[in-house]
Amino acid sequence: MDASQRITALEDVPADSTVLFRVTDGDGGEREAILVATENETSGDGADGDVDAERLSCWLNYCQHLTHIKIDKGSGAPMRDGELVCANHGAYFDADSGECTYGPCEGAYLTDLEVTVDDGAVYLTDDDYEYVGAGPVDDDDDLSSSSNVKI
Repeated sequence: MDASQRITALEDVPADSTVLFRVTDGDGGEREAILVATENETSGDGADGDVDAERLSCWLNYCQHLTHIKIDKGSGAPMRDGELVCANHGAYFDADSGECTYGPCEGAYLTDLEVTVDDGAVYLTDDDYEYVGAGPVDDDDDLSSSSNVKI
């Protein structure tokens, strides 16, 4: 694996939230992505809370209703019953498929990125994106609110 594409250690992926990181696309534009453990995400009996390498998904960090709105605003995305919740308009996205199952963009899908787990670490292996670093893009244009959240 290319060490420059290492996102995080598998053990550092939370079972109930997201890992936020930055990528560049083919045009050199910096974007945000989220790594999420999907439904039934724990290995073994689940008692230890370890995330199973087979149950990870990775998405661009943008709601499909208004694509300038971020799902993870920097402290982990809200989740409910295995779904990511957009805090702005209450849209729910299945963490495994990326499909919006409830809300103003119902039926739309999050944009997926390919990741691979190797020797206990998660790597970005998507040909269309390069890993830049952990955390959010420094952006003062966040127009989000949480007035319509249904959690």
